[in-house]
Amino acid sequence: MILSAIALLVLATGCATTETAKTDLLTTAGFKLVNADTPKKQELLKTLPTGQVSLITWKGKSFYVEPAATPNQAYVGTVKEFHAYEELRLARQMRNDHLMAAQMSYAHMNQWNAWGPSFYGGFYGPYYR
Repeated sequence: MILSAIALLVLATGCATTETAKTDLLTTAGFKLVNADTPKKQELLKTLPTGQVSLITWKGKSFYVEPAATPNQAYVGTVKEFHAYEELRLARQMRNDHLMAAQMSYAHMNQWNAWGPSFYGGFYGPYYR
């Protein structure tokens, strides 16, 4: 029951901060927030999927672009920034996995005590006293 409450809390806060956390990762990795100031850039930006970093070629150069939450803006980076973003994202995922494993381990340990699964019952429970 405690574990389900923790999972619900993590899910609720995770949904609220997912966009902010992702933009923080992008800016930390070196992505720049760029305005789509020409009609051609605005049209290209409309074709990109939201919530996903896409590889595009602009004037013969490769860029990684993710549309921002505000209209006509995008986070733009090169291969170097994209690799930094991937490393940061992986490190965050590993931290979250380790935290969840620790919480599950703690919840599991609280179900058992030195005498078994219940305080009075020992390993056989209250039925075999």
